[in-house]
Order: sequence, then structure tokens, then C-alpha cells
Amino acid sequence: MLHLSKGDYVWVDSDVGVPIGAEVKVTDTGQLRLFDDEGKEHKVNKKTEGTMRPMHPTSVNGVDDMIRLGDLNEAGLLRNLLVRHKEGTIYTYTGSILVAVNPYQLLPIYTTEHVHMYTDRRLGELPPHVFAIADSCFFNMRRNKKNQCCVISGESGAGKTESTKLMLQFLAAVSGQHSWIEQQILEANPILEAFGNAKTVRNDNSSRFGKYIDVNFTKGGAIEGARVEQYLLEKSRVCRQAPEERNYHIFYYMLMGMPAEQKKTLSLGNASEYNYLTMGKCTSCEGRDDVKEYAHFRSALKILMFTDNDSWEISRLLAAILHIGNVDYNATIVNNLEACDILQSSHFKMASQLLEVDPKALEKSLTQRSFMTARESVIKPLTSDQAVECRNAFVKAIYGRLFLWVVGKINAAVYKPAEDSKEVRQSIGLLDIFGFENFAKNSFEQLCINFANEQLQQFFVKHVFKLEQDEYTRENIVWKHIQYQDNQSTLDVLANKSLNMMALIDEESNFPKGTDATLLQKMNQVHGKGDIYIPPKNNYETQFGIKHFAGEVFYDSKGFLEKNRDTLSSDLIQLVETSSNKLLKLAFHDMLSSSTIKISTNPRMIITSAACSLRQANDGKKRVPTLTGQFRQSLDSLMKTLTLCQPYFIRCIKPNDFKKPMLFDRELCMRQLRYSGMMETIRIRKAGYPVRYTFDEFLIRYRVLLRTSLCDPKKESKQKCCESICESVLNGEGDWKTGKTKIFLKDFHDTTLEVERMKELNEKALLIQKVLRGYRYRKAYLRKKASALVIQKHWRGHKGRKLYRVVQHGFARLQAQVRSRQLHFQYKKKREAAVVLQARVRGYLAKKEWKRKRDAVILLQAHTRGGLARKAVRKMKTDMYLSAKDKEDERRLILERQKHLEEVLRRKKEMEAKAQTESKTDQEMVDSIFDFLPVVVGGQEGQAPVGFEKFELKKTITEEIDIDDYPIEEDLPKGDDDDDLDEYSFSKFASMYFQGAATYTHIRQRLQQPLLYHEDEGDVQASLTVWSIILRFLGDLPEPKKQVRGSSTQERFMPQELISRNDRRLSHMVGLDQRVLRNKKERKPSTVPEEPGQNRKGSMFTDLLTRNRKASAVPAETANPKVYTVPEGSPRTRKGSTFTDLLTRNRKASTATENAPPKSTSSLRKPSVIMEESDDLTEVSKPPTLQTVNEDSDVMTGEGPTLERPLTSLEKLHIIVGYAIVRRDLRDEIYCQICKQLQDNNNRNSYFRGWILLSLCLGVFPPSDRFIRYLQSFIRFAPGGYASYCAERLRRTVMNGVRGEPPAWLELQATKTKKPMIVSVSLMDGRSINLPVDSSSTSKEICQLLASKITLKDTFGFSVYVALYEKVWALGSGREHVMDAISQCEQEVKRRGGQEQHAPWRLFFRKEVFTPWHDCKEDKISTELIYKQIIHGLKFGEYQSEKEDDLVQLTAKHLYIQHGSESSAEHVKEAVQECINNSQLEAKSEAKWVQMVSTAHAQGPYVSSRQKADSVKAEMVDYAREKWPMFFSRFFEVLKLSGPALPKSKFIVAINWTGITFLDEREKRLLELSFPEITGVHSVREGKASSQAVSLLTLKGDFTLSGGTAADMSELLTMFLSGLTERSQYAVTLKEADRQDDPMLLSFKKGELIIIIKDDEFSQERGWIKGQNESTKKTGAVPTEAILILPTLSKPTNQVMSLINLSPNQRKNIIQANQKETGTMERLAPTTLKEFSQEYFRQPTKDVNRQVMSRNAAPERLWANSREPIRQPLLQKLVGNPELSHKACQAFTDILHTYCIYEK
Repeated sequence: MLHLSKGDYVWVDSDVGVPIGAEVKVTDTGQLRLFDDEGKEHKVNKKTEGTMRPMHPTSVNGVDDMIRLGDLNEAGLLRNLLVRHKEGTIYTYTGSILVAVNPYQLLPIYTTEHVHMYTDRRLGELPPHVFAIADSCFFNMRRNKKNQCCVISGESGAGKTESTKLMLQFLAAVSGQHSWIEQQILEANPILEAFGNAKTVRNDNSSRFGKYIDVNFTKGGAIEGARVEQYLLEKSRVCRQAPEERNYHIFYYMLMGMPAEQKKTLSLGNASEYNYLTMGKCTSCEGRDDVKEYAHFRSALKILMFTDNDSWEISRLLAAILHIGNVDYNATIVNNLEACDILQSSHFKMASQLLEVDPKALEKSLTQRSFMTARESVIKPLTSDQAVECRNAFVKAIYGRLFLWVVGKINAAVYKPAEDSKEVRQSIGLLDIFGFENFAKNSFEQLCINFANEQLQQFFVKHVFKLEQDEYTRENIVWKHIQYQDNQSTLDVLANKSLNMMALIDEESNFPKGTDATLLQKMNQVHGKGDIYIPPKNNYETQFGIKHFAGEVFYDSKGFLEKNRDTLSSDLIQLVETSSNKLLKLAFHDMLSSSTIKISTNPRMIITSAACSLRQANDGKKRVPTLTGQFRQSLDSLMKTLTLCQPYFIRCIKPNDFKKPMLFDRELCMRQLRYSGMMETIRIRKAGYPVRYTFDEFLIRYRVLLRTSLCDPKKESKQKCCESICESVLNGEGDWKTGKTKIFLKDFHDTTLEVERMKELNEKALLIQKVLRGYRYRKAYLRKKASALVIQKHWRGHKGRKLYRVVQHGFARLQAQVRSRQLHFQYKKKREAAVVLQARVRGYLAKKEWKRKRDAVILLQAHTRGGLARKAVRKMKTDMYLSAKDKEDERRLILERQKHLEEVLRRKKEMEAKAQTESKTDQEMVDSIFDFLPVVVGGQEGQAPVGFEKFELKKTITEEIDIDDYPIEEDLPKGDDDDDLDEYSFSKFASMYFQGAATYTHIRQRLQQPLLYHEDEGDVQASLTVWSIILRFLGDLPEPKKQVRGSSTQERFMPQELISRNDRRLSHMVGLDQRVLRNKKERKPSTVPEEPGQNRKGSMFTDLLTRNRKASAVPAETANPKVYTVPEGSPRTRKGSTFTDLLTRNRKASTATENAPPKSTSSLRKPSVIMEESDDLTEVSKPPTLQTVNEDSDVMTGEGPTLERPLTSLEKLHIIVGYAIVRRDLRDEIYCQICKQLQDNNNRNSYFRGWILLSLCLGVFPPSDRFIRYLQSFIRFAPGGYASYCAERLRRTVMNGVRGEPPAWLELQATKTKKPMIVSVSLMDGRSINLPVDSSSTSKEICQLLASKITLKDTFGFSVYVALYEKVWALGSGREHVMDAISQCEQEVKRRGGQEQHAPWRLFFRKEVFTPWHDCKEDKISTELIYKQIIHGLKFGEYQSEKEDDLVQLTAKHLYIQHGSESSAEHVKEAVQECINNSQLEAKSEAKWVQMVSTAHAQGPYVSSRQKADSVKAEMVDYAREKWPMFFSRFFEVLKLSGPALPKSKFIVAINWTGITFLDEREKRLLELSFPEITGVHSVREGKASSQAVSLLTLKGDFTLSGGTAADMSELLTMFLSGLTERSQYAVTLKEADRQDDPMLLSFKKGELIIIIKDDEFSQERGWIKGQNESTKKTGAVPTEAILILPTLSKPTNQVMSLINLSPNQRKNIIQANQKETGTMERLAPTTLKEFSQEYFRQPTKDVNRQVMSRNAAPERLWANSREPIRQPLLQKLVGNPELSHKACQAFTDILHTYCIYEK
């Protein structure tokens, strides 16, 4: 008796007849209850206990392979599938057979990961899967070199088609080629499914035809082609569908997915409008998207090489079928015969147009039928029913032929014929054929389908059962015969025996008078008494039955013969022949050929052959085979193909008839298991041996597993060796057998052998590798050892020879010493003897010479004394006769001769002194001029600026860029340019452009007029002043010893423009970032009080206010020509800038006149960052109030520094350069004056001073284009090394532009050496780099040198900063001259009383501005520098945060970067001192900060995750960028020329990564603009000569901003906007687009946000991009012309979108409304008549007479005052109009007359 307990599983009888599993449970009352698998409850009593059986443990939870089931019965099989189905496991093995249960839902088990998982794995290693079967096919094909096939069987709806697609997917993936042919094979399925699949009651995607896909592979395993065979398309479905069924998918795809324009062309509507699509009263299918499927279908056509014309022709034929189906007939009587007419409709007309036939011919073919008699052709009208059948036959023929053409087209694309006919291809065949069908009404198609399934079942039975058992019998394998269900008797009745049912149907079809009734009678007579055939119950019924392997099926014989004949009338064939439709004629090409059209024995029909099929008929008869014959022939061919392959089987099981997931119908599944023979399969697989090898094959493959010690293959037989392998490897692994010629194994035996074989091969491979590597390394070792011995031998020999040479050399030296001592002793002896001999000889000769001279002297004395005595006698005689007057004349003559002699001697001494002075070298002369200059390295003098002391305290790493590598030309090369320069001599320029009689050679006199012509009188006076300063610099004019009042006006006082420059202070010269960001920092009070001064050079505001105003030194037009104007102002008692101090060093303080105006109180006010605006802009252009001073007055009211005092060389240099900087037109004049004084200058001192002055000027300002070639020619003849030095300085100055400041001390030092200067630039990481610079070096060049030195990749935004005292400002990375900033610093030091050479300025390399797309990962060096800059800024209060927690977090991150996860007290304290400002440390104790930082560090996520230090640095940089965007901005001073009203028209523009901000002088934000709000940036030129402006187009109005750096601002904005646009993913639509007809295109409305998808699917160059509509979430192609890409990396705000969507007029109205509310009006910038004339006046003319009288006369000044009438109008546009020209000249004459009258 069975003992039950809780949790047991038992078998319980059920209504189905198969026991069901049940679990024993205990109720609340303690009674036992059984709950079966269906959830039903059963009571436990004596009656049920007798029927219960215990369940084997393998059946409780299920097994992967049903062979391992303990309950090997139907109940065990069924429950195993049920349990796995509930768990979502749909695949189960039965040996090598796969059982697949349709889940009716998508499962995530077919991904790429699963493909890789099952690739190259043995069957059974992984859970059951369809990929495992596919891999086994692929593996066995390559291993056994034998074709494989997979038979996928099952009922309709069991999942055969999906399994086929998955097999193809896997094979395409594992072939490894990923070529176009694989994609084409996969894309053939959508096309075949569209034409051959339909929705049935049992299956939503039922295959209504059979297909066999033969995939061909290369020897390497890559797919090279495929062929598709089709079987028995159900053409009747085109005309008729059962209830709740649909027509073929292609019709619904076309109607739902075709664009509206094409549907309109084909006159198509909805599916409900067509009879052929509504017979089943079902036009939709749940779970299928016809629109999406149509798009997939169209793309598959393109991949399969269908042209657009092919697609369109297919659509035309399908549309024609639908229109023909809507044709209606009207029954009539013609000649007492029933006939019919076609009702005229648009469908009939459209059908004839699409078929391209005559409508009348079409109507005739569909309503009449012609017969051929012996004599004539007879036409018989058709009744309405017959006409409908004729129409349906025509439609089925068209669709059937179209389907065959599509299959042939696919095969032409994917099938590649073998190049060599002898080549044997490897292939895998996949058979997906219709499943067994049993409907309420079964017809001829169901009989053919079930017949095919009978054949496949017989193939399965034969392969699994018959062949297995026959093989065992032949090999004498002990085997117990298993009974199984054999369907051979059914096949005999259907097709094998004589007079079988298929033969009877064919025979009756060939009889002219054969009908369905006669066919039924014959089948009853022949097969009525058998067990397979079931005759009808009476003579009136038309149904008969057949007992199939899957059950009994009853067929309705009505229509059997007509469907079997598959004929088409000759009238319709002739109609097709007259058609112009190429595709229609191509589909019927075999029927249209006369050789293929045959008249059957039945004259009423035309029978066609399937010549377009891939299978060629073997029947040689002329009679065209019937449909049954064709089908049997193709089925036989299929069976032969399958027989030649190694088969695999997939049994698909349909769990329910409702197509619902997780629903398991036990009765339905049990029936499928029974007729599939699964029970018998399990038994024979469990008892049998599915794997078998011949002894040769087994030994060849597994020879590596044979142990030769147990069995030697040379001595033993192959059978013995095979048995030895199995005994050693499969010991204890189950049963295996050996036959006569083969060895028989189980499935798991084969797997075990394969695994062991791979292990053994790997071990042997490792052994071979080990031996080969040992051999290789041993060989290499021996070779190296031999080489080492050779090297040692030669080295020892070399060492011995070297030692020998040393010893030999020592002995040679010793010998030399001994010999030298001997020779020296001998020489000494000989020398002593020679000296004694010489002394004797010389004494003798000296005595002899002395004696000769003594005799000569005695003789001379005697003659002299005699002559004197005779002269005295004569004088005594003469004196006796001379008078007193004669004696006096003689005495006077003697005195004159003596004076002449003294004068000659004095001149000789002077000439010697002069020669000695001129003998000084050039270098000594230069050193004497600049003897005050020390040798220094720039940027290392004095104390470091405030906040940068730590860079001086700790030892910095100094790196240098080699000066020798800096490109400096030693000598000017002689080339083609030198030959050209010969034409540009200075003398030629002087003859062309010098005024009056001025020469080009050196003079010492003052000039009466400038060398060149100048329009401005101020330039004329300044030229004369510069000439005197140049003469004094060269030494051609002596320095005044004291101030002289009577000197000329132009030399007595410093001009106003130089005074204005000298009054500047550093606070006015520094950059905007210092004035905006750092002007609030606490500073140490300066020892010198600050005074107002004018802004620095380059300030936009100063330029705008003083654009047309120059401080003139011209005498005022008053009665007294010597009266001149001086700007009023208060006396300056402070030490001025460099210029002021140099020029006023010895000037006495003058007293003010009594009439002088009182001191202005406004001068004591400290100026703001930006000069405040006046209420009336016209006041801006007014010059300051001037007062007149009489030159002859004793009291001087002007406070300008005098020039009539001794000046140093440096002071003179600054004055000359200052004029050139302030006055552009004076630069050529200065160069001409210097060159003039160098030409033919014989004074060496003056000559070399002139070249020094010229070299210094060449480094500050360039000449004009008119003079540059002449200057280059002049420089070639410079002395010494000045030629190349000056040429290089000129080239650099021309390239980088004019300087803004006079030369600095470093430049004077460089003049001595003629080499670049060395400046030190500090990096924020502590390094210091010495760079070579020259006078023209810009910040951009320095940034490039630094970036190259430190290998900085992300160079944008880094710039050079200058620091002096407490001020730090940016030079940028553009064309700012570095030496200008250094000169400004020296002037500030001089103003404070210091020495320029000790100016404590420093240069730093820092980050100035970020790009909006900055990424710290791009450059670690950049991130490191910015990180160090942030730490420095936190410490010295540059970057401040209101929240203490932010500072604590930054300090904790800094601690982590420096010391990692370690947080000792010393490290934390060090981090706090490096990051926290001193003021914050004083406000809160250091211990408190240390505690907070320690806590934050411990809790930081970077510590727990061990984040990399570089990543934490990047986080800190990103935080600083987002927290302090204004501190990483670039600032520009601008003047608003036009645009919406703002509180200020002069303001600062700050540009950073967030956008643009307008700031006033108090840092108040006037306007903020994000980058999406900017629609355009354009650089414009104003009417004035050198003004720059930028046009800023925004959503809040269009601004025109002017300033000296407007071009730089425009360039920066353009770079930001273009970069953001390139990287942006957001766009806004500019117009509406409705593309509902094309799913590839995106529909949108105007003003909607589009998210750009960058996946290279569409080319933006061709005008298309892929985007997603933000509102509809739809994706598609978008034309670039219809959208505006927004320059932003984040989603634009609603405010920006609302502004974009407004029209320009609406935005303009809003701006005008705001202007009215604020009461501001647009104001224009001031201009002058001179500037207006340069743009709109005609070209001035020169008077010929004046040119003759005065060389180089000035041209006509049209804009200035004139008392002469004009001969041409002033405006250029009136010159060509004679009438208006005459009127304009007459009007000017009238104005002159009126002016003269009023003047009188």
C-alpha cells in the first residue's frame, strides 16, 4: 500500500486518459489532499489510493533530456513539457531531437550573447536551445564533410517558421564573414512571408506554402550562397478565406504602409473596401504592425536587388488583383443562353489600366470562352457564376506566377553557381513546410499538405526506427526490438500502391467528362474496404475520410478536379499576350511561348507547366502534369535530398489553440506527442546508439587517446584499438557496443570523447611548445655564450695591448728625459763657450767703432769751430754798418718763427689725442652709452607681488629654452630681395618726398620745416621738436646748460599728448580682469597718493572719447603768432611716470598766474573703472578748456615739463619713441631724420649713436608701407652686426604691430648683446621657465612657447598674467606686447620712487577662460595647472564661497589628491593651510577647520571607491568652472553705437563658457545673454579710419559695439558659437513639415524642439540629419534647411524657446516698448567732417602750377576752410552728373559771397 506524506508527488488518473501529476498537501483540518498540475483538488480515499502511483524524482522538476526520465511513459513526457513550460523553458532534448513548445511571446534568449554562448559547443553541454541544433549542424558539416539538414515539423501555429529564422540567424552569425550575402539570405524571409504567409484561425503567421532553404558554405565555413525551393502555394486564399482569417500579408502591408501619393496613383483605399480582403471578416491582426512590416518589406526588396521599378510593378499587379476582385456581373440572356455582363465601375477601368490591356478585351475574356472545333472556333458565353470562377482563376494565376517570379528573383540574388562543376559544396538545408492541418472544411490543398506531412513522418520513422534497427541487426548488436507507429500503410493508399488516391485524382482529371462525383465513386470502389480510407455514409455526401498518423481527417471532394487541373483559358492567355505590362508578361513567359502551350484532352482548358520553378521536370511526356503530379515530383526530389543529408529534427509543439502565452492544453499536446512518435523515439534513443563510427574513422579521430602501452596499433587490429580507447576513456560511462565494422556510442559518449580529445590535444600542444621553446632558448643561450667568449677574448687582447702601449710609452718618456738631460748639459757647455767668445768679439768691435766715432767727432768739431769763428768775424764786420731799425726787424722775425713752431707742435698733440679717442672700439662705445644697465634676467627682481610670495619662498624648478635655438640671423643674406632693394635707395626716396631743398645727408643745423609733408600742424611742430632731440641724442647739438626762455616754442615744453601718457597710473593701464575681479581685494596703502589720470593705451573708452582730438602744440590763430595753448590743470606735485620724471627732473616749479582758474575739485575724485557718461554725448568730443600763454611773459602758467634742460640718453629716447607712438603720421618722419643723420656722417660717435637709436626704434614702431622698402635697403649698409639685427627687429615689428609703451630696461640691455632678452615665467605648479623674447614678442607667442615646452595639448584659454605689487591682470593670448606690460610696471615703480631696473614684476601662466565644451580628460597637464591655480586662488581669497561646506569639500579633495586615503593630522593641517584663507582661519580656529576637513575626507566617496587622483582633480576643475564663471572670463571695453536701450552706453562685456554679460563700472549686470540667444556675430568697419565694431545679433535685440578689441571679441564669440553648433544635439524647427505618408521622414510643427541623433545614418552634407521630435517622441530624417541648430550643450530653457518662436516684428515691438518705458533714445557716436570726407568725398586734385612752383605740395584738403571757389562738387556721387555738379559749384560760390558780406 502506498504511504503518502506532505510534499510527495504521485500520478493520478485523469479524464484525458493519461495520468496527471499531483502534489500531496495537508489541509487545516489535518486531512491529506491532492492538488494536480491543473490546480484541481482530489480527495484521498481507498478508491483513489489504489489508482495512485509514486512519481519518479526526475519527473518532479523536469529534465533537459527526456531520455533520462524515470517515468518513461506518456504521462512523464507530458508533465516534463508542462513543468518546463511553466518555468518559461520551451526547449527540451530527446537525444539529438529538439522539442520546441511555442511560447506565444517574445523571450530574451536569442541575443548576440546567446549566439556566442552556443557557438562551438557540443550538444548537451548547455541547456537545450535551437542554437545548439544549428551549431551541431555547422560543426558536423565541417567535421564530417557531409551535408546536413534540419527537418522542422509540427502543426500549423507550432512555431516552425520562427525556428527556421532563428536557425538562419545563427548560421549567419557563426559563419564569421558578416558579408552582404548573409544579410540577403536573412532579408529573404520578410519577402517570402509577405507573399506566402497569412493569418489563420490557428496561427497569425501561418506559412501557406512550403520552403526548403539550402545554405551553401565555403571550405572555410563562410556562407557563399543559398537556394529557396517552394512547394504548393495555397492560391485559393487569394479569392477565398475562411471566417476569422485574412488574405496574404502583402495586401494589408501595401494598403497600410504605402505613401498616399502612390495609393492615389493606384486608386487604392482601405482593406475593408475590397471583396478579396473581407471574406474572412478580419482585416487586422493583433500583434502585427502592417506599416512597420511594409517598411521592412521595402528595405528587404532593396537588399535583394529589386529595383524601384520592380517594386512599383509588383504593387501594380497586386492593386490590379484587388480591383478585379471588386468587379461585379449582371446576369442576362443572349440567344436563349445564360450570359452575363460586367457592371462598369472605376475598379474595372483601373484594373485594365494596371494590367495595360484593352478594357473591351478584358471584358470579353472574363465573360466568354472560346472553343476550337474541327472546323471553327466557337464562342460560348459564361454565366455569372462561371464568370466569377473565370475571374478567380485569372487572379490566382497572376498571384501564383508573381510568387514564382519573386522566388526566382530572390534565388538570382542569393544563389552563386559553382565556378568549377566538379567542386563539391557543403550545405545545410532547412525545411519549413506546412504543418498537419485539420479544419472544419478540408479541401484539395489540405490533402496535399497532409500527404507531405505523411512523407516527412515516414522519413522520420525510417531514420529513427527502421534504419536504426536494421543497422543494429547487420552489425550483430544485441538489441530488443521496439514497436512503433508506422504510417507506411497510409502512404501506400495515398501514393504508393497501384490505383492510389493521387493516381485516381490525376486519372479523373484527364477525362473530359470527369467530375468530383465520379472521382468519389472510384475512390469508394478501390479503397472503400480498406482501413485507411473512410467512405461517405451515403451517396449524397461529398466528404470522405483518411486515417492519418495524426488522426482522421475528412475532406470535401467538391472542387478537387478543378484545383488539380490548375488550368487557365486560352482567352486569358491571349489577353496576357496583348498586355504592355512587362512584369505580367515575364511571369507568364512560359505560357506565352507557342512551344509550351499545349491543348489537353479536355478542350475546355489550357494546362501549363511550372517551367519557372527551380526544379526541372523529369517527365518526358508532352502532356503537362497536373498539380498533383507536380507536387509529387517536387516532394520526391525533396525526399532524395533529405536522404543524402545527415538529418536533425525539431519537433514543434503547439500548447493551445488560442495563441495565449502560459496556457498548456494537455489533451492537445498529448495528441501531438503521440502522432509525432515521441514516445517511441525516446525509447529507441534511450536503448539505441545514435552515434556510430567505422573503426578507421574512430581511430583516426581519437588516435590521441590511445595508450600504446595497452594497445600498440602496429600490432593490434583497429577494432582492438577502438575498444582500448573506449575502455580507458568511457570506463563507467555507460553502455557502448562494437559491431562488425563500426563502433556504436551514446550521445554523451561522443561528448565525453570530444572533451577528452581536446584536453589531450591541448596537453600535447603544450608539450610541443615547451620542447620547442626550450630548444629555441637553449640555442639562443649557446649563441650568446659563444658571442660572450669572443667579446671577452677581444677585450682581454685589447686590454693587454693597451697596457703594453702604456708601458712602452713610459719607457719612451724615460729615455727622452735622459737624452734631454744629456743634450742640455752639452748645450750649456757650448753656450758658455759661445758667450765668452761673443764677449771678446763684441768688445773688440765696440772699441774699434768708438775709436772711429771719436775721430769723426774731433774732425767735425774742428770744422764747426772754424765755421763759427768765420761767422763771428763776418757779423762783427756787418754790425759795423747796420742801423738800429734793422736790428729790431731781425729780432721780430725770429720771434714769429718761434711762435709758428709752437703752433705746429700744439696741432700735432691735438691730432694725436683725437686719434686716440677715435681708436675706441664699437663695443666700447656702446658700453659707454649704456654703462648704467646691469645684466639681469627679467621677472626675478625685487620682492614677489602680493599673493605670490610662496613661489619665491620654496625652491622652484627653473627650466630654460636655449637661446642658441632661438632663430636670429647673423648677417643679412644676399639674395634676390637684395637685388630688388638696390632700387630703393634712401637718396631716391629723399628726392621724391623731401620738402623744399632738404638733402639726404648729415647736417648739424636746425630744420626750418619737416622733411616730409604733414597735414596736421601739430605733426609739423612735433617733427621739428623731434629733430632737435635727435641731434642732441647723436651729439650733433650740444646740451643746454640751463633753461632758456627765449628758445623756440616747440622745444620749451613737453607736448600735451606725452604729458597725458605720463600722467597714467597702473590702475588705469592694467587689464579689465584686474579692475573688475580684483579691485575689491584689500591692498596695502601706497606711499604715493593716487591721482586721476587718463586710461591706458588701448582702452576702448579713451579711444572713443579722444578719437578725433589730439593735444596740439600748434600756435593758436590769434593776433600774436607766438601765443600757444596749454591744457589747464592743477599743479602736479607728485612724482610722475617715467616720461614725466625724465622730462621734468631739473625743471623749477612755476607759479600760476592770478587769472588762472581755481583748481577743479573733480580732479581729486578717484576715477571708476569706466569713465562716467555725460547726459549729452555731444560733450564727449569737445576738447578741454584751453588758456593762452604769452611766450614773452615772465611768468609761465603752464605746468608742462620743459625740454630746455640737460636730458639723459634714456630721456631723449623715450621722448622720440613717445612721439612715434602717439602720432602715427610722425613715424616715417622720425626714420627719415635718423637715416639722414647717418648718411655721410664722419663723426664716429654720432654715427654709432644713430644706429643704436635706429635699432631701438625698429623694435617699437614700424614704418609705413611707402617707406619700408627704402628702410630695408638702408639697413643693409649698417656697421658690424647691426645689419641682421636691425633687419630682424624690423621684420618682427611689422609682423606684430606697433608697441604701446617706450622701451623697457631689458630692451636696452638687449641692445648691447644684440640677442633676445630672457624673461622668467612662473607656472602654477611651481615651475619657472626662462624664455627668450624680443621687443615685438606677443603674449600669443609666449603661450605657444610655454605650451610646447611643457607639452600642453589643451592650450585654449591659457594666457600670460602680469603681477606687480597687489595687482594681477591678464595679457591674454593674442597680440598684446609683453614688453609693453613690463614697461608699464617699470613706470609705476618709477612713479612710486623706485628704480626701473629693480621693478618687482612677475609673469605667470594661468587659465583665463574655458570653452563651453571643456573636458578635463583631454589633457592631464592642463588639468594639473588649473587645479594648482584653484588651490592658490582659494588660499589668497581670489575664489571665495559663501558656504563653508564648499571650502571644506575642496580642501578634503585636495588632501586626497596629495596623500590619498591617508589623513594624518599633519597632512590635514597642511591641506588646511594651503587652501583656507588667512581671514577665514582667523574667524574660525584652525583646529575647527582641521576637524571639518578630516570628517569630509573620511566620508568622501572618492576614498571608499579609491578614485584616481586625476579624476578628483577634474572634479575640482569642473566645480570651479561652474562655481566662478566670472573669474574665468575674458573682458572687453565697448561703446554701444546702436541697439536696445541700456542704463549705460559704455560698459564691459564679459565672455565665458556660460554666455555674455554686460557690466557697468560698479560690476552691476546690465544684460545677460546665453549662447542660444545669440543668432549671429559680424565684424563691421565704421566710417572712421581705424575703428573696429562688432554687430551682435540676439533674440533681445541687435547691438553694435565699438572698441579697440572688437575684432578679438568677434573672433572669440564666433569660435564659441561654431564649436557649440558642431557639438549641439538640439535644434528648433523653422517651418512646418507633414510627412505622415513616409515613415522615414519626421513630421513636426514650426517652433518645436528637435533632438539630433548622430549615428551616421544620414549625411548632413547632403542636407539631412536624424532627429527626434521632443513633443511627439518620434524619430526620422529632418532636412537641415528646415531647422536651426542651437549653439548649446544642454536643453534650451522655455524662455529661450519662447523668444525663438516669436517673429522678428514681435521681438522688435517688445524692444521698442521697453525703450518707451525707460525713456531712453538711441544715440549715435560723434564723427567729424574729415572722417565723413574720407568715405563720401571725391578724390582731391593737385594743381599743376603749384606742383611746378613747390615740389611735393600738399594735395587739396576738401574738408578744410578755403576762400577759393570749387570747380567740382565735393560729394563723389555728384561728379558724374553735369547738371547737379554745376549747381553744387554755384551754391558753394554763393556761400563764399555770403560769408564775405557778413565778415565785412
